[in-house]
Amino acid sequence: MQQVNLGMIGGGTVGSGVFHAWQKNGGLMAARLGVQLVFRKIAVKAFDEPRPYPIARDLMTTDWQEVVNDPEIHIVIELVGGTGIAKTMVLAALAQGKTVVTANKALLSAHGPELFAAAAKSGVNLYYEASVCGGIPIIKSLREGFVGNRITALYGIVNGTCNYILSRMKFEGADFAAVLADAQKLGYAETPPDLDIDGHDAQHKTGILASLAHGFWVDHHQIHTEGIRDVSKIDMEFAAKLGYTIKLLGIVKQIQSAAANRAPQIQVSVYPALIPSAHVLANVNQVFNAVFVRGDVVGDTLFYGRGAGKDATASAVLSDVADAALDLKNGTKVRVPPFVAHVKKGRVAPLDEVTSQYYVRFSVVDKPGVLAKIAAIFAAAKIGISSVIQPEGHEGESVPLILMIHDAPNAAMRKALAKIAKLPVVKAKPVMFRVENLQ
Repeated sequence: MQQVNLGMIGGGTVGSGVFHAWQKNGGLMAARLGVQLVFRKIAVKAFDEPRPYPIARDLMTTDWQEVVNDPEIHIVIELVGGTGIAKTMVLAALAQGKTVVTANKALLSAHGPELFAAAAKSGVNLYYEASVCGGIPIIKSLREGFVGNRITALYGIVNGTCNYILSRMKFEGADFAAVLADAQKLGYAETPPDLDIDGHDAQHKTGILASLAHGFWVDHHQIHTEGIRDVSKIDMEFAAKLGYTIKLLGIVKQIQSAAANRAPQIQVSVYPALIPSAHVLANVNQVFNAVFVRGDVVGDTLFYGRGAGKDATASAVLSDVADAALDLKNGTKVRVPPFVAHVKKGRVAPLDEVTSQYYVRFSVVDKPGVLAKIAAIFAAAKIGISSVIQPEGHEGESVPLILMIHDAPNAAMRKALAKIAKLPVVKAKPVMFRVENLQ
């Protein structure tokens, strides 16, 4: 049986998880692949650093270059994270003609084109299944399983921390700050939690999915990103009464171009949105992830599972290692390239050009004529109101007023809300969430 030697950089939580999974199921993988996978060297920060699973002492080194430069190592697994030294490590391994497997979404988001160009120059592959949604095989599905489809829409719950927070807010009627504090105590949220709750982690993942689905690299700077800090208990309650659930979504959609000669356009965004509570995506709760994909041939599909953690990530890493080992066994340079094909010159549309429906909550003075003043500004902007809720039982200097808005361009909506916010009868900044009906 052919032997393929593995080297790994990073032996912490995820790295030791990969090593443990290999110890558990390496024999099973060999039987399925016809390839014996053998760990030759693992670079770690320190031999005695805390890790959930032990790593054999004779395999460890504190010098990552011993992994990259070892001529006997065929596949390098990068699990360091970040965009600094990790980039140097990956480029060094690719330059040595080694296939690289990475779980580093931030690195791919920031330097994807350079890394994939380096892999192509060396005639090797760069695998990255573990970079998006942990144990869900969404990368392989988009690259290979849906190769006969144009992806017309993709909606992803891709950050488990935010989904955990929003789930508890919905089911317990809890406040954002209290649930965030619990999430940090349980280890679901970092301190500080900005990467997750401000949407940046979801941005990295959504950009990778968009690039893969549409065949051209999506720069993460082009992705409109909003987090969940402004989602409140009261908005969860009103959304539920209207038949919706609020989820942080990564959104990739084809949109119609106003000009016939303009390059194909896609919306790539991350923001909290109201989605129908009856939809399967609305029922993905706690720390789980899900990606809803619509193809022009296959129709609607849903991928669901754990999006993070040492075991889910280890499963994805070993899947990539299996593909890389089969490449070596069969002498395959590249099977389905990562980012090519049908619309390489596509365009990410600015959010102002995207049309949406909206939920808007105002805090207004409780007196006659307020709604008329707000409606007049919307009417002047040619924005239609589909429904109005002014709940009873609220007393004080201001009361909530909730409007559901028909399809309108984001630019028009943004300008109208800015005007409304200046009205003397409006006592706080309007709260606005987009509505995605997933149709």
